[in-house]
Amino acid sequence: MKLTIERAALLKALTHVQSVVERRNTIPILSNVMLTAQKGRLGLAATDMDLTIVEQVDATSSKTGSTTAPAHTMYEIARKLPDGAQVEIEAGTDGSLTLRAGRSRFTLQCLPVGDFPQMNDGDLPHKFQIAAADLKAIIDRTRFAISTEETRYYLNGIYVHAAKADGVDVLRGVATDGHRLARVELPLPAGAADMPGVIVPRKTVGELRKLIDENEGAIDVELSETKIRFSLGSITLTSKLIDGTFPDYERVIPSGNDKMMEVRCAEFSAAVDRVATISTEKSRAIKLSLGNNALTLSATSPDAGSATEEIEVGYGGAPIEIGFNSRYLLDITQQISGADARFMMADAGSPTVVRDAADDSALYVLMPMRV
Repeated sequence: MKLTIERAALLKALTHVQSVVERRNTIPILSNVMLTAQKGRLGLAATDMDLTIVEQVDATSSKTGSTTAPAHTMYEIARKLPDGAQVEIEAGTDGSLTLRAGRSRFTLQCLPVGDFPQMNDGDLPHKFQIAAADLKAIIDRTRFAISTEETRYYLNGIYVHAAKADGVDVLRGVATDGHRLARVELPLPAGAADMPGVIVPRKTVGELRKLIDENEGAIDVELSETKIRFSLGSITLTSKLIDGTFPDYERVIPSGNDKMMEVRCAEFSAAVDRVATISTEKSRAIKLSLGNNALTLSATSPDAGSATEEIEVGYGGAPIEIGFNSRYLLDITQQISGADARFMMADAGSPTVVRDAADDSALYVLMPMRV
């Protein structure tokens, strides 16, 4: 293979594909990107056996063919080449790859194309389109709650499924780590009604989120019960799904919480952040004491001392004291785009529901702490 490609186009594609490649690999071929020169374009592919990315970019090919080269090394070379450089890539007969740009020349050792794993996607019978902004909203408002505990692997992703809300068909994204839960719903895209409920892994969510930022149009989604594929223009991302059963999250969403507090989200978030400076690193506990239209936030630490701050809120219920992990509180308030947040509480030991006062599409549940 032999081709010429603009440095910016090569760097952009390598940025995407090398991100999928794990830094430490026991299987050498998984450290490589597969390069395929075709007429007028270059195809790049990388995989970690669970997630595969394929991207097509414009290039001038004088000789078609394929090879594989170290992904991170190629990325670093492209990153350090000067802007506007034309990069000539040529595969030698001795299993090497040469990159030339201006007076720079690099020779990389390749591995056989036959060693590169072919991901058998099988049939992906469920197909629908979703706007980039909608998929971005599902990811951004739920992924903070994805569990990082590997033993509960079925919580290590976002559960995406079709559901009904007040008689309306919706597409739901749900994530929980057992301490907090995030649920977002959007109108159900055409073609998604019969889709199975699937758990999209955390790494796939992260890679997809990066690609969405560069894609304004609709995203094609194809899935089966074991795999999912996202097509964004010239890029396709194919991933295995988490093979597990997501818990019945509806059971942990309380419906009888009768104590409602409405608060300016930015003011509340800043106050939580200030008071939490004193809370111990391990528990990050903060206490909320609610009275008539007033909220007192407090934190104490045997080493650092204590902190209190009072803010005005909309609250007319019975006085209540409830403790939370301040980090979890801040994670949730960061998802609220409206001016006001609404907290629905029952008592100091029961889950609290948090919503954006101006937007019903997202709901958050937070477990209290003893303080």
